[in-house]
Amino acid sequence: MSGLRIFGQDLTARELRERTGDPDSVAGIRQIELSNGVERGVRAVQLRSAAGFEVDVLVDRAMDLGAARYRGVPVGWRSGNGFRHPGLHEHNDEGGLSWLRALDGLLVSGGLDHTLFGGEVDATGYGYPPKPAVTHGLHGRLTAIPARLLEATEVWDGDRCVLRVRGEVIQATSFGEHLRLTRTVELDFDGLELRLHDVVDNLGFERTPHMFLYHLNFGWPLVDEGTEFVAPITATTWCSDSVAEQGVSYRTLPGPQPGFVEQVFEHQVVADESGRSRVALIRADGSLGVEVAWDAATMPAFFEWQNLRSGQYAIGLEPSTHAVAGDAAARADGSMTWLEHGESRTYRTTIRVLDGPEATESVRATIRRTGGQPEENPR
Repeated sequence: MSGLRIFGQDLTARELRERTGDPDSVAGIRQIELSNGVERGVRAVQLRSAAGFEVDVLVDRAMDLGAARYRGVPVGWRSGNGFRHPGLHEHNDEGGLSWLRALDGLLVSGGLDHTLFGGEVDATGYGYPPKPAVTHGLHGRLTAIPARLLEATEVWDGDRCVLRVRGEVIQATSFGEHLRLTRTVELDFDGLELRLHDVVDNLGFERTPHMFLYHLNFGWPLVDEGTEFVAPITATTWCSDSVAEQGVSYRTLPGPQPGFVEQVFEHQVVADESGRSRVALIRADGSLGVEVAWDAATMPAFFEWQNLRSGQYAIGLEPSTHAVAGDAAARADGSMTWLEHGESRTYRTTIRVLDGPEATESVRATIRRTGGQPEENPR
């Protein structure tokens, strides 16, 4: 389609402008600043498409994704933490688990030099004798670093328009890592697909470890009793002890559970012919779903996080550069990504809203053509 699809009509850019003095009346981009409570002072950019998909990019939270709605219905998860100002973050509190106090919204990224559970790892490569090792918390330092906003604009090309936000996040310390994340977030003016394009490069002159993870979080009403997780899975290589103890299905979800202990699965997901891994969440009645797709070569690991506790109730879909054993294990087995000065890694991920049974069944069929999945939990 060469033009715009808006409220059931196919329009050119000229025809749209004939009908409104400002296209922002139907879709657009807006910079805001949150101003109350723990969120006070956090800059954000709101993307709003004519199809009804709205996403907030949290500039001061590493360009992560906050609230997300489709036609007013929440798609992303809200934990109750709020989008805390990064100045409130305490990296070393609670045995390195203070990251959990920053966990809220559609996307919370892990990285840039560490993801997964914390611990102490060698830092002698940085050549600073007073710091022979570095201690990491859960999922690293990235989420509490403000970005430098580079671009927030509508990009018109003939009759097509893209809503684009771009920023860079620097994770650096003297005598340590000096990594940069450049993130571009795009949403078509009339679209339902959000595109993430991330580039991580090493600005420093020491060989530096790099790990990266997307904690993509979805909540009610997309997540509800009977919601199905659909993925082409060949094997589940690891799961938390709570899976055997509780036995809640990885595939078909129950309603909220009082006192539920998080369940985590590491699945081997088959890539399609284009090299993309593709998974989906679909409501029991097929009325609503979401598809997540990413480049399998750059993020070969994938986790499913179930937080089905009453008052929390969410599913996390987590493409990752590294397996669950984490930082120290990756260094030991040779799977750690090391970046020399000027080297970079690129990541491309899409999040697409699926509206109605036709859209959800089409995605289910596409995934099934790539591969099946087990009915039951691994034993």
